[in-house]
Amino acid sequence: MLIAADKFKGSLTAVEVAEHVTAGLRRAVPGLDVAAVPVADGGDGTVAAALAAGFTRHEARVTGPTGTPVTATFALRGGIAVVEMAEASGLRHLPAGVFAPLTATTYGTGELLLAALDAGATSIVFGVGGSATTDGGAGMLAALGARFLDADGEPVAPGGGPLRDLATADLTGLDPRLARTEIVLASDVDNPLTGPKGAPAVYGPQKGASEADVATLDAALAHYAEVLERAVGPKAAEHALAPGAGAAGGIGYGALVGLDAAFRPGIDVMLDVLGFAPALAKATFVITGEGSLDTQTLHGKAPAGVAAAARAAGLDVVAVCGRLQLTREALGAAGIRRAYALTDLEPDPARCMAEAGPLLERAAEQLARDFLV
Repeated sequence: MLIAADKFKGSLTAVEVAEHVTAGLRRAVPGLDVAAVPVADGGDGTVAAALAAGFTRHEARVTGPTGTPVTATFALRGGIAVVEMAEASGLRHLPAGVFAPLTATTYGTGELLLAALDAGATSIVFGVGGSATTDGGAGMLAALGARFLDADGEPVAPGGGPLRDLATADLTGLDPRLARTEIVLASDVDNPLTGPKGAPAVYGPQKGASEADVATLDAALAHYAEVLERAVGPKAAEHALAPGAGAAGGIGYGALVGLDAAFRPGIDVMLDVLGFAPALAKATFVITGEGSLDTQTLHGKAPAGVAAAARAAGLDVVAVCGRLQLTREALGAAGIRRAYALTDLEPDPARCMAEAGPLLERAAEQLARDFLV
């Protein structure tokens, strides 16, 4: 049995999911041979999955999204670093209930990338998601050596809103090591930078942006792209429309333009990095899952990527989840035979979250009885 599940956000890490599923399976089938590859799709939990796969933990003190210092973690193994922008610039670093849609900065993410370079990284998997920011990656690039100046020649203030005052951009001061470093932008988001499907319109409200804030941010990011086009040429305009540019408040755009990053679906990247293929080759049955199996799952989330790879190998796949919002037909089309939801065992959402571990063991025990006994 191979367990390749993502975290249950707010209740269990991917490692804890694997532990509880294993315990439940072995209640029904004592001594069952179980292997686990905790997975992630580039968002929250990506570094944790890398650490579970044997990467070494590194920490750096960096600037948080509102300017307060935070401790951020990245993972490193053999020159390959896994850097998660949410570690430095994520929503979790905001005070409870307090958002900063116009002023939150990705400066700390740039500092985290520098820390990875200082630690010897020659290849970086840059996972983006869960951001508190909508600054187009300007803060990140500034930390890496770029200069963004207003009409008076002064640095523009942090955040996406102040980019409306941007007059000139200079990327020539970027750390020279970046040119020798392979950077892969790992994301499950294919939105462009601006417009109806852009970062401010689609994700801004999740970060506390009002309708007026969304309009301000969209205009500011469009202006940012125009200034960058004057600085680096037509590729800046092309990248603004590229899939992934709108990821994590437009940090995808900053990575594409300034870091020459290559965009790949996050789950595909992470399955490679985490050694999923060798584990799959030894498996006869696969269990995947995440907190909510819903329509977003079908668009590049971890369970869909795991199921696609397992189906290609001719293996059966079942899923565990906190809640299930997909039909049997949709699950089947994704390559998942059946899903076991914790809400079927405990319909109260609060109790379901609080008791996710024991409930998951019960679900896994039933799964084993249905498919293995």
